[in-house]
Amino acid sequence: MIYIWPKLKDMRQKIVAGNWKMNTSQAEALTLAGELVDGLNGSETATLIVCPPFPWLVSVKAKVASAGISVGAQNCSNMEKGAFTGEVSPAMLQSAGISHVIIGHSERRAIYHESNSLVADKVNIALKNNLSILLCIGETLEERNAGKLHEIIDEQLTEALKSVSAEDFKSIIIAYEPVWAIGTGLTASPEQAQEAHAYIRTKLAAIASEQIAENMSILYGGSCNASNAATLFAQKDIDGGLIGGASLKSEDFLTIARSF
Repeated sequence: MIYIWPKLKDMRQKIVAGNWKMNTSQAEALTLAGELVDGLNGSETATLIVCPPFPWLVSVKAKVASAGISVGAQNCSNMEKGAFTGEVSPAMLQSAGISHVIIGHSERRAIYHESNSLVADKVNIALKNNLSILLCIGETLEERNAGKLHEIIDEQLTEALKSVSAEDFKSIIIAYEPVWAIGTGLTASPEQAQEAHAYIRTKLAAIASEQIAENMSILYGGSCNASNAATLFAQKDIDGGLIGGASLKSEDFLTIARSF
């Protein structure tokens, strides 16, 4: 009998995560969550995660829990607790039953000037509190045009993961965000996205190990939508998507989830 080994891509977890950003009222968030639950038909092979705004995390979690949809926060503090008005700690998220958190999103880096060092601190404290991390990395258009794609990826990954143990790598998902393709209507071509994802996997092998790199899910996060998801997800090193605007429409989000 000849045993055919499964493709490495087929062994990695497929993930489609929705980042709702600063959108939805409570009623809209619960309606959207309900539509997702009602719209599932069993053909979705990906793990689904939704990341609503902080005020709706617990109520959305209650709405989608029975359907096996995970709920993540869009950010967290780099501090455990204390006099940090307006911040939300990883311990708070964990105690509320939240399983995932987005760290290092390009909007946090650009608008709120979060440094690679701060991102690393958030990664470490989130792992300490048993949260799974959607770690965002990616280059601006200026950086890409200057030929700095690899340099930026190197810097962001090396700093964020320098203190992560081999065991904790199991709790990390990478989301590649070409910053120039977020909310602009532009999308990296499948070839551009694959090249970046393949390089990220090579870099992960150097930072951790080849086994960890091959097992880690790497998501595409640049204007992925219902029309282009299947083509992007067909690439060797793309294991799903971190979805922005399209995650606010249940039909589009579920179409993306069925695009593998």
